[in-house]
Amino acid sequence: MSVARPADKREGEGHEAHRRLGSRPAARRRADRTPAGAAPAHAAPYCGIFWGSLAKTDPGYGYQASLLDARAGQHACYDRLVLDVRGEIDGYDVRYVPMVYADGSGFAVPVAGGADLQVVVRVPIVDDAGHVTFRPASTSRVVDVGGFRTFDQVALAGSFEGQTTIALGVRARLPFRVFVLDGPGDHTRLVIDVAHRW
Repeated sequence: MSVARPADKREGEGHEAHRRLGSRPAARRRADRTPAGAAPAHAAPYCGIFWGSLAKTDPGYGYQASLLDARAGQHACYDRLVLDVRGEIDGYDVRYVPMVYADGSGFAVPVAGGADLQVVVRVPIVDDAGHVTFRPASTSRVVDVGGFRTFDQVALAGSFEGQTTIALGVRARLPFRVFVLDGPGDHTRLVIDVAHRW
């Protein structure tokens, strides 16, 4: 004779308890307590950029060197300014300043944008024979940066006692990096990249 087994009371109690707490898993309930719109504790940096916005300097001087050209380009994560130099370039000072001033005269060189990046490269714009090697068509618009995301204006602030200053107007105080590339031939290039955002 078969005897009907009574229903497991704990099963019913467990089901009732689960129903009282709600049907969502515990992990989801914990997630619901996260404030709306809160950012992750360790958000990844934009494009993996850790450059910062403090001054970048190299105290050296470029011997028997002269500035030849300036050009700019747009990249996915930053805008780039390149200064082409004949000879070795080791010395530079790149930093945000309230205003860029002309070498020699000390006159202010205002540029468009929310922040001024002063680019000092320790090479002149003349060669050893005294011939001018860098003569842009417009000193206030050395490079056409119309339509760039970060650059607003590139101006020549002058050249005096073996160094040349560029005033780079950017949209805001943004992270940047500076480095020197060799070549082609006996030329070198000073590269300034400014990120599109933090």
